[in-house]
Amino acid sequence: MRIVLWALGALVLVVVFGGVALQIAIARNGPAVLSVVDRLTGGSRGAVQLARISTGDHPAQKVILWGPERRDPTGAALPVLLFAHGGSWRSGDPGDYSFIARAFVPEGFIVALSGYRLVKEGAPDGVYPAMLEDTAAAIVATRKAAAELGGDPYRIVVMGHSAGAYNVVMNGLERVWLDERGGGADALRGIVGLSGPYDFYPFTSDSTLAAFGPADDPEATQAFNHVRGDAAPMLLVHGEKDTLVRPRNSRELAKLIETAGGSVTLRLYPEMEHNDPLISLASPWRERRDVARTISAFAKKAVAR
Repeated sequence: MRIVLWALGALVLVVVFGGVALQIAIARNGPAVLSVVDRLTGGSRGAVQLARISTGDHPAQKVILWGPERRDPTGAALPVLLFAHGGSWRSGDPGDYSFIARAFVPEGFIVALSGYRLVKEGAPDGVYPAMLEDTAAAIVATRKAAAELGGDPYRIVVMGHSAGAYNVVMNGLERVWLDERGGGADALRGIVGLSGPYDFYPFTSDSTLAAFGPADDPEATQAFNHVRGDAAPMLLVHGEKDTLVRPRNSRELAKLIETAGGSVTLRLYPEMEHNDPLISLASPWRERRDVARTISAFAKKAVAR
């Protein structure tokens, strides 16, 4: 009996310390860890990397495209889902987000993981509006490459988490960055924002001061001030326990879009914190939560318009 109890106690300690180790690893480079866990627990799901595209001279200006291992024998073009990573505009790499591709390629999408210049000490390349220019360039580059890779350049949904949510939402609301690159904001079929900041002026955090402090017109940096009723349908996902980016950002943006006559769906999760919507897209959490299903259903409806 003592041996059994000892074994059970040892197992509990392994689980506890394993969980702590996982949390520490996620804190250091969450997306990369999530991608490893996703690959180990969920497999490849038939998703393969198709191409890497440079969208500028800076190493961060790139797009990594994923698609199905086997193309549709009918030759039908697949809709495209472009994802922009978070990281407070000062960290992150699209190469760490392969779990996003494995979540949505099996749902019938070509997935584009996009990067953008970041604000780092001694290298302020990513100061506003660089992140918006680079996201627009990624969308345009993806559209051009989509057809050759089995995708439909006219059926694109953009999605982002945290800082990346800001990038895609701003590009969906304000036409200038896409129009300057010949992309056309009106070509977007849908926009998905996960835990996004849309009204954060005056700037109080180190990251917002670094990325947006030098802006000539600080008010123009805020998504709330670019709302229009004819933008692509939007899905806003937020955790009610998010203390990094308060859920009021999504709640109030949804109200403004509704008032302007636009199409918006707000999905609030009472028990989720800032990173939980993103974690929910990786295996094994993907199968236990409905975030991925909600996004997939929204995106499929959007591209069917």
